[in-house]
Amino acid sequence: MVKERILDLANHINRSKRGSKFAIKPEDPEYKILEPVVSDEMAEVGLCLELRRPKSAAEVADLCGKSVKETASLLWELAVAGVCFVNKIDGVDKYWLDTWVPGVMEMMVNNKENVKKYPQIAEAFEAYGRIRGPKTAGNFPVGIGLMRVIPIERAIQGETRRASYEEVSKYLNENEIFSVSDCSCRTAREVMGEGCGHLKEDICIQMGHAAEYYIRTGRGRQITREEAFEIIKRAEADGLVHQIPNTDGPGKTHAICNCCGCSCLSLRTAEMFLNTDMVRSNYVARVDKDKCVACGECVENCQVNALRLGQKICTKTPIAEKKRPLPYDTEWGPDKWNPEYRTNRQVVVATGTSPCKAGCPAHIGIQGYIKLASQGRYAEALELIKHENPFPAVCGRICPRKCESACTRGDIDEPIAIDDIKKFIAEQDLNQDKRYVPEVKHQYGNKIAVIGAGPSGLSCAFYLALDGYKVTVFEKQKALGGMLTLGIPAFRLGKDVVNAEIDVLKELGIEFKTGVEVGKDVSLSDLRSQGFEAFYLAIGAQIGRKLGIEGEEAAGVITGVDFLRKVNFNEEIKMEGPTIVIGGGNVAIDVARTARRVGAVQVDLYCLESRAEMPALEEEIEETLAEAIVINNSWGPVRIITENGRATGVEFKKCISVFDESGKFNPKFDENTRSIVKANNILIAVGQGIDWGNLLFGSKIELNPNKTIKADPDTYQTGEKDVFAGGDALTGPKFAIDAIAVGKQGAISIHRFVHPGQSLTIGRTKRDYRALDTANLEINGYDRLPRQRASHGDEHKCKETFMDSRGTFTEEQVKKETERCLGCGATVVDEYLCVGCGVCTTKCKFDAISLVRKYDAEGVELREIKPAVVKHAIKRKVRIVVKKPLKFFESILSGEKGN
Repeated sequence: MVKERILDLANHINRSKRGSKFAIKPEDPEYKILEPVVSDEMAEVGLCLELRRPKSAAEVADLCGKSVKETASLLWELAVAGVCFVNKIDGVDKYWLDTWVPGVMEMMVNNKENVKKYPQIAEAFEAYGRIRGPKTAGNFPVGIGLMRVIPIERAIQGETRRASYEEVSKYLNENEIFSVSDCSCRTAREVMGEGCGHLKEDICIQMGHAAEYYIRTGRGRQITREEAFEIIKRAEADGLVHQIPNTDGPGKTHAICNCCGCSCLSLRTAEMFLNTDMVRSNYVARVDKDKCVACGECVENCQVNALRLGQKICTKTPIAEKKRPLPYDTEWGPDKWNPEYRTNRQVVVATGTSPCKAGCPAHIGIQGYIKLASQGRYAEALELIKHENPFPAVCGRICPRKCESACTRGDIDEPIAIDDIKKFIAEQDLNQDKRYVPEVKHQYGNKIAVIGAGPSGLSCAFYLALDGYKVTVFEKQKALGGMLTLGIPAFRLGKDVVNAEIDVLKELGIEFKTGVEVGKDVSLSDLRSQGFEAFYLAIGAQIGRKLGIEGEEAAGVITGVDFLRKVNFNEEIKMEGPTIVIGGGNVAIDVARTARRVGAVQVDLYCLESRAEMPALEEEIEETLAEAIVINNSWGPVRIITENGRATGVEFKKCISVFDESGKFNPKFDENTRSIVKANNILIAVGQGIDWGNLLFGSKIELNPNKTIKADPDTYQTGEKDVFAGGDALTGPKFAIDAIAVGKQGAISIHRFVHPGQSLTIGRTKRDYRALDTANLEINGYDRLPRQRASHGDEHKCKETFMDSRGTFTEEQVKKETERCLGCGATVVDEYLCVGCGVCTTKCKFDAISLVRKYDAEGVELREIKPAVVKHAIKRKVRIVVKKPLKFFESILSGEKGN
């Protein structure tokens, strides 16, 4: 049933008459937001209030025919609900109405009790801009919108100071009373279950009369000017956009909002309806391509997706720029909008960007840290790497170098030695005085359990710790690092390197519990009862797979994974006599080289694959051959020959193909070509499996046929809502860098999960970086600087020691190698989408992006907005009408040319 007096009040606030063209109806958000909390009596006194004309209870009582006492009580109820302002003026409480937005709706949403009790308040606030927003497209001139972006002040310090109203400090310094409140937009999104991970608490600042109102009605708490500046600083560090209510008059406002593009209902105007003029500042971002290194920091921090990575290296065929229609002179309907803007944001232009960044599983800003290294800014380079990878020293030794495989320089001579540059930079992590320990950004404090201390679990723990979560890592082994420590021999990855980078995690306050097997010593239920709110399962693929052939249980047969674990735990192992290693991957290579070092005089490696098909890295294969280990390609084991329960050899048959025509693993053999090879030790390294133990007992978590865990492919959430998975347990055996990348994304999901109302997907950046078309590049004329190579130990001594004999670049080599980078990528700015906030400039370490003043607009007082809009809208209509015949004649001309 419609509440008539409330509908009257809605129209009164709206300054419209019931029954008119612009009247508020019962289905409109303006009515729905009032309906649950405004009584008929409250509405009656509200109808006697005026827009921005303060009235006392006595004045209102005269108009509504109620006693002053009753009127004062009802007015206070309206103020607490958020329907009107109240301030003490000349010693008397006075009340007045404001606009719907910014105004009544934000204030009503900031009544925490009401919005929790009546979700339709939040829903109505969200619906208001979605329903009313389309009418504003193209019709508001720059600077006249109801909300307006104010640039980050240090982003315009190079500009001539022509307009103090564009400086945040002006508003803070001109006021004496301040409050801070939750963000109303994020509150509404959270109530609707559409939070984006940017949390609402204590982020929006009120000043002057608004602060007095917020403090008195319990919407916000009083803060000092210094605290207000600290909130601004924190918001800028988090990449948020400053906005102000823009209806108080030139250079005036009563609030500073710190907004994100994925929840803000004002920035939505720019993103969803592509009506940027409604909210933009006078500035736009411009990129100096000569300085830009496509690190992507500006792109991933742009709240309105106006920045994307592209390329700056020359092409054979020019890349055509697509001209976009604008609401300035175009009819603007749903076909021009982007309703899915919170889930379809892009990080790269259609034609791609730097192949190294696209090829890296963690999408590290490789071009960026190479440039920083070339300038000797090693600490900043390490910081940039750690935005995506907490273990650069580890990866500098074991990374599969997908970035180098993709490197454009490889089409000229040889790829950049990216991993060696990273290894040099990461040497700082091994020095306690120089290592980079990131600053903890927040103090959320929720307890999170990470199960498994391998690269994925440690990565997840690292990024959660940066937000101040109380992270405990449970590891069933006595050592940390997972397969980094127990599955990789020390001559490839020294334990001191792993431990040094884990020490950084300890400095961040992460707690480690070793020798604890979850599912045996403690259950998930036990941990929940201890207050853990979310779990990240990253137990790895820690057991070796068997071949399923005769003789595997004989003495002298061991899986490669178990063998490496025993060696890394310093168990007494002595290989005597000839040794056979079965497998062609990196683990098999590690096993063979390790066997050589524990006494095996003769080591033969047998694998199904041909030399060209071997999955092991080429560098690892070459080092294996250099250690006099024989690789026998295209042989498959038939059975293990035993005598008195002990292995004495292996029978092989010739493999003629490993994969079928579709590329699926389906080996075929020549049954008539066989060979029996004698050996005392058989090491099987043909893959790894996962031992879940009782970890999942009693849970709703499901496994795939290969024993990996079933989880959402984007969020990694399992059948238990509070359990997320990552690393090899999720993906199957991959490289450490893949596990690290998943760990960071797992941390993002967990952050969202433990805060009510947050979506695991909305506003989440999909990092679909794509490489540019190297076939279309003009690469003739580049230098032929030789690739630098790190020193290497004596080959004869290498095969006898577990010391890593691979050297690290000298500083001179780093300088020379970084000169070889072609600098393929650069950021591209869509100036129309850019709102001129300046966030991008604060994230750039290269002074490559700046704000340039493009407009010269200033806000106006509320009563002057309508005339300005009408005048602008008439001119827009004329432009649209003029443009139509021009398009008609252009189409005719183009048709004639075609004939």
